[in-house]
Amino acid sequence: MLTNEDILQVYVDAEAILKGHFQLASGRHSDTYMQSAKLFMYPEKTKLLCGELAQKLKANGITVDGVVSPAIGGIIMGYEMANQLSVPNIYYERVNGEMMLRRGFTVEAGKRYLVVEDVVTTGGSVKEVADLVEKAGGIVECISSVVDRSNGKVDFSRRYIPLLSTEVVSWEACDCELCKKGIPVQKPGTKATQAK
Repeated sequence: MLTNEDILQVYVDAEAILKGHFQLASGRHSDTYMQSAKLFMYPEKTKLLCGELAQKLKANGITVDGVVSPAIGGIIMGYEMANQLSVPNIYYERVNGEMMLRRGFTVEAGKRYLVVEDVVTTGGSVKEVADLVEKAGGIVECISSVVDRSNGKVDFSRRYIPLLSTEVVSWEACDCELCKKGIPVQKPGTKATQAK
């Protein structure tokens, strides 16, 4: 079993923990950004962390028929989690502001799904995907992520098992300490647009 320090070291080794002033996909601001896309550049690191998470899910009695993730950040993780669990993988994409299944993907009524995301701060996209899975008749058996930045404070109203829970300081944009200091904001997330 990897320790929390081991997991963070995998991010550090992949140069996937950035320091500065960032707008997160949730809209909140932070001085730390966990850039899982950089970690997912390395198949062996992806396999290591997703394999560890799959073992944690199995140890907690989680069995599923498929994995679902939000695009774009969750696609690689969803694929590797499906590989680790030997189940199919699908993902939702945002089209004109609305999350939808494309590419012939479907949620099967009565099937149990694991909804995954790389890093969770507020969990907005994950909640949206989980709601859509249930609306289509699927069962959200569990929600999971590599990193829970809220340190357990996020509430999905469903079972949630992250690989790592940590608290990274973040602020609403109007209360951001870094904005008050005039430090320019960067927007590396998938939903964010280029900073002005």
